[in-house]
Amino acid sequence: MMERFGITAAVNCTPSLDREFFPIGCFNRAFLRTAKKPVAIAVERADGQMASVHTFLHGTPEMLDADHYYINRLVKALLWVKGGFRVYTDDADSYAYLKDEYSAMGSQHFDFDFMAGVYEHPFEVVLTDKVPETKDSPEKMGGHLDGCRIGFDAGGSDRKVSAVVDGRTVYSEEVVWFPKTNADPDYHYDGIVAALKSAAEHMPRVDAVGVSSAGVYINNRPMTASLFLAVPKDLYDKKVKDIYIRAITDTFGSIPYSVINDGDVSALAGAMSLNDTSMLGIAMGTSEAGGFVDAQGCITGWLNELAFVPVDANPDAMRDEWSGDIGCGVKYFSQDAVIKLAPRAGIALNETLSPAEKLKVVQGLMEQDDPRAAEVYDSIGVYLGHTLAYYYEWYACRHVLLLGRVMSGKGGDRILAKCVEVLKEDYPALYGVMVPSLPDENFRRVGQSMAAASLPEIR
Repeated sequence: MMERFGITAAVNCTPSLDREFFPIGCFNRAFLRTAKKPVAIAVERADGQMASVHTFLHGTPEMLDADHYYINRLVKALLWVKGGFRVYTDDADSYAYLKDEYSAMGSQHFDFDFMAGVYEHPFEVVLTDKVPETKDSPEKMGGHLDGCRIGFDAGGSDRKVSAVVDGRTVYSEEVVWFPKTNADPDYHYDGIVAALKSAAEHMPRVDAVGVSSAGVYINNRPMTASLFLAVPKDLYDKKVKDIYIRAITDTFGSIPYSVINDGDVSALAGAMSLNDTSMLGIAMGTSEAGGFVDAQGCITGWLNELAFVPVDANPDAMRDEWSGDIGCGVKYFSQDAVIKLAPRAGIALNETLSPAEKLKVVQGLMEQDDPRAAEVYDSIGVYLGHTLAYYYEWYACRHVLLLGRVMSGKGGDRILAKCVEVLKEDYPALYGVMVPSLPDENFRRVGQSMAAASLPEIR
């Protein structure tokens, strides 16, 4: 049994290397069994789009800490799944609490600052008699295979590029780079241009370029992105917000291009690979990226930044260095998870190695069937099984495609097998309804760059 704030929940499957892992979905379901006071929450993002949730609290003094924790994590999940700069609630206590926590000096100051910057609007919490209902504006994107195309996927540890001619990949490459620690945006620009030129050499011409990149993108511009974490703000505004547009037009002139979040591209890659819709794509690499193609085959415009969505209610969960929050997806579904768990399994990692190199050490041990590495990947698989059940509450997806370097090789196979085992044992109603899967080895490593190539329409 797991317990926090007087809320207890039974968790059958726990990761052997993290027995204190308390799946947030299990906490929420236990919390709601005794909560009877109706409360509505909504977040507003660009162009009047809304995401609303009708839920319950206890509303009693003895359950105040539990109520506050639940509503805090719910709002954070709403913000990072759907996106938004304005929070509405019809509950006075929740309003007072959220207004204090989601402020410049509050515990959620990172979310407060981030959302204000992304949407270029001051973040605010509003008390209202009637909370707005959900309003979305999904749109079709991608799936274009005609012509000579370049797909570029900018990761935090390596960059991938593909040359695609009439739907056939004629060239792909991966190059190690270090964008997150480099403060000079010319380093990033030069790396992007080098990748574009490398792909262009393998085609007679370039008709269009599609870019998949970590971060939040509005009108092809990175409003914020971990790839440029070290770049000073003045240089970010001057040289980063149009970096992909400049790189493409400087190299190829006026051609069609699209730049979107790598998570959305992973979902598109999944939809293309299975020739189906209702696809949640999750890329586990330097961070955790998410994207969603709905049942109509549209990209929703949601933020889908799963790295910052809470997944663990353990009060001693690992802290994310960037956001300052604990228990969020980045520490469970990225190379950080492997690096976190490896020492617990008895694997010593040389601290002089980069995070990508540390991951490769564990991957190498897994390819040799080292039982310590197997325990690392099995533990991540348990994380994933519980968390996919929680993600289903937001996405109701039929498919989950698992991409990224963490899912490569035998380790990825073990993660998937353990994940399915958890779904079958702890969430039998979801088993077979939501199907997680892996693409083939080549596609799972460079599939996003190939899917990115299909983004722009050639008119």
